[in-house]
Amino acid sequence: MFYSKEQFKEEFNRRLAVENGDKTESTAYHVLGKMVCEEVMLEWEKQQIANQNSGDKQLYYLSIEFLLGRLLGQNLHNLGAYNLVEEALGELGYKLAEIEELEQEPGLGNGGLGRLAACFLDSLASLGLPGHGCGIRYRGGLFTQHFVKGFQVETPTDWIKEGQSLEVRRDDLALDIPFYGETHMTVEEEGVRTELKNAVWVKAVPYDMPIVGAQGGTINTLRLWQAEMSEQPQPAELGHLMNELETAKISDRLYPDDALDSGKLLRLKQQYFLCSASIRTILETRNFDIEELPEKVAIQINDTHPALSVPELMRILMDDYELDWDKAWSLTTRTISYTNHTILEEAMEKWESRLLRQLLPRVYQIIEEIDRRFRMEWESKELDEQAVHKLSIMDEGVVKMAVLAVVGSYKVNGVAKLHTEILKKREMKELNEYFPHKFHNKTNGITHRRWLLGANPELSTLITENIGPEWIQQPAQLSELGYLADSRPFLESFQAIKKLKKEHLIHHLERAHNTIVDPDSIFDIHIKRIHGYKRQLMNILHVQQLYKRIKSDSNYRPYPRTFLFGGKSAPSYHFAKQVIKLINTVAERVNNDPIARRHLHVVFVEDYNVGHAQYMIPAADISEQISTASKEASGTGNMKFMMNGALTLGTYDGANVEIFDAVGEENAFVFGMSSEEVMRFEHDGSYDPKDIIDRDPLIREAIEELSSGEWSDGPHHADFIVRQLTEGGDPFFVLKDLADYARTHERVLAAYEHPVEWAGMCVRNIAASGIFSSDRTIQQYSEDVWGLSKVPTN
Repeated sequence: MFYSKEQFKEEFNRRLAVENGDKTESTAYHVLGKMVCEEVMLEWEKQQIANQNSGDKQLYYLSIEFLLGRLLGQNLHNLGAYNLVEEALGELGYKLAEIEELEQEPGLGNGGLGRLAACFLDSLASLGLPGHGCGIRYRGGLFTQHFVKGFQVETPTDWIKEGQSLEVRRDDLALDIPFYGETHMTVEEEGVRTELKNAVWVKAVPYDMPIVGAQGGTINTLRLWQAEMSEQPQPAELGHLMNELETAKISDRLYPDDALDSGKLLRLKQQYFLCSASIRTILETRNFDIEELPEKVAIQINDTHPALSVPELMRILMDDYELDWDKAWSLTTRTISYTNHTILEEAMEKWESRLLRQLLPRVYQIIEEIDRRFRMEWESKELDEQAVHKLSIMDEGVVKMAVLAVVGSYKVNGVAKLHTEILKKREMKELNEYFPHKFHNKTNGITHRRWLLGANPELSTLITENIGPEWIQQPAQLSELGYLADSRPFLESFQAIKKLKKEHLIHHLERAHNTIVDPDSIFDIHIKRIHGYKRQLMNILHVQQLYKRIKSDSNYRPYPRTFLFGGKSAPSYHFAKQVIKLINTVAERVNNDPIARRHLHVVFVEDYNVGHAQYMIPAADISEQISTASKEASGTGNMKFMMNGALTLGTYDGANVEIFDAVGEENAFVFGMSSEEVMRFEHDGSYDPKDIIDRDPLIREAIEELSSGEWSDGPHHADFIVRQLTEGGDPFFVLKDLADYARTHERVLAAYEHPVEWAGMCVRNIAASGIFSSDRTIQQYSEDVWGLSKVPTN
């Protein structure tokens, strides 16, 4: 870094003195942030100019989410200065960890999709690859979660502070984005020219943030767009559609409620705003001929939210650069690649044609033409009704964004081997058969710099002391720990660190939630977005069963367990919100029962975020990865837990399958149906949860108690849950897998009785985790999809 320890202390004290001698932690945070910012900004500016002039191919990663977490500590780690600053501040009477917690997390994401994007940016910079993020600067973020009488209540996240040290407003790159209006075509000598008239304009202003790679070698850019009032003249008859309030909404909140047309239009505005602003800037700031676009630019769209990139790039190439359709289509389909993140029908975005036509008339025309030309290719073939439906971009009054993304991309990937195979053989079977060269797998990864080096420095130090530091740059070398899984001294050191990380989490929970947790209990952690297929419901139903057994059987006194939950529900997802209420009501009863409390404790961490995760994951004994087989695309929490020595209790789903392959099922707790069994039940409709309810008295009792409202302060607080489990056919097979899940927990208790063997299992998980580094994922993308070259270092 720029200072030795003594130089840092001298400069830090000098700056503190300028602040009128104020030595509070808040002032220390402000001063430290400025010092880091100055170091980063100088080098970042040089690299931006170098990138612009190099002519090397650049990646632009478009994502509706970037769940970054706090950046101060991460930047210090990647600058190689964390230990120096921590020691220096300690000698000045400060604790760096406490200063870090004063930073407000950027409210730019919800869960795995956004955290993956953040990990990818870190790996791109750390591998020295020129890859930049493009997103939206949500002023209100997703939302801040509060619990009121057990119910989730949402309030805006106030994370943006004026003059933030690590972002730069780029007014010189601001541009105007058109909505609504009418298309007008004029015949000119060169051909037909299309213009959009009477449009309503929104100004897109970019804010750039530096993404610092490991050892500070490469600094890439995350560009976030903010919506503001345009100075363009607005048509009087449409001006009300985009007044100041409506404009601000575009960059106000992640995932606005889309139950009504107004919410659907707002989401469409957000998606087009991101795509249009990003692509236009990429092209307007280029230093190459437009026909070189695929050789100079790679655009990766993260899920279907940026799928409008396909018709928007076509629009720009044809209307602004006056290329003909065939040339524009060739450039587009060699520039854009697409990552699919789901097989859930509800998450395969479909937008009503009438709304797209109203909001984006020119883009809609292009989508129609893409669909028409694609249909001409396959309509001559003898296809059944199912194939026609699957290959149609426009179908039954909607535009299917996933199909549009596949047709308009040169590569399409799933995010785990199982997920990709399901896409190829079932969900996108017809598209895969039509485009067999497009589909490939890129199993997700996580950045070990945040989730091991940053979140668990004690374990990182132990690893380095035993296998050397090379694993920090080459995480695959964690495999050398396998030789220590039977070393008693190493296992004892690991156990001491796990105990310490539990104490850190306990202290954090006490400060954040006024909750006291037994440090000797098994820490069983389930942290995910609240959703039916992620099956938090199954987890809490099992806790209910344990409670009932403890109360009814005086001989049943199991080893103490603390069940920790964390996650948010979409504001309009009533089923998930009732699950949150149920968890909190069960927690209140269990935690206040003097007998049960000795053996069970339930904690729902309010407003779960990256900061909470960095305490929870290193402290975990059990990692709950219990999604319905075939429903989770990948998961990345499973990898973070594994890397910190937690044991996976999970189904054969997503990347769990690859985790079990890597570590061996004997070092995990596997249960439940396979994806093939689930899909077979879904196909033939033979599963009836009422059979299970009739046969299993424990499950029948649980349903009756839910129906009566005993566990939820009234039956109306669990009616969505009861209906889904009974009348709704239990679509996520909660009741089908519940008994096996309960038996597997008994296996957990039996294994935990042997602490040395348990610790050996944990170490084998860490040793097998290197393959799940996002460095590996990004290297594979670069070699197989993007074709990037390393940024030259000074």
